[in-house]
Amino acid sequence: MSGPREGASHRPVQGQTALPGKGGLVRIGRAFQNTLGGFREGLATEAAIKQEAALTVAALPVSIFVADNLWVWAALMGSFVLLLAAEFLNTAIERLCNHVHPERHEAIKVTKDLASAGVFCVIAFTTMIWILAIIDRFFV
Repeated sequence: MSGPREGASHRPVQGQTALPGKGGLVRIGRAFQNTLGGFREGLATEAAIKQEAALTVAALPVSIFVADNLWVWAALMGSFVLLLAAEFLNTAIERLCNHVHPERHEAIKVTKDLASAGVFCVIAFTTMIWILAIIDRFFV
């Protein structure tokens, strides 16, 4: 017989709801504080995030000269934002893996390798966007 588990409740946790208007600006403010904390932590402790953030800052003025319209500029800078997002997620996965299973474990290694491969794909995408934009702007 598959009925509800004893003691299980189907009510949402108090204060949590998916309905619009519940939580409002306070929830958004708290989420933004969490985001800022993530940026601070990543930039303070992760070499790859520091390097990619520095590349993003350096790319900003270069992108203005490479882009001949707003859409190309959005693609150039958006590719770096996507790269940073992938790196933050990779870092989160690595830290969670290290927390759950600190000693060497093959399944954890594979999980970390998969996350790293995701970052590599975004690096390849960013490189392609920049190369194509430079070719289009200066050689076509």
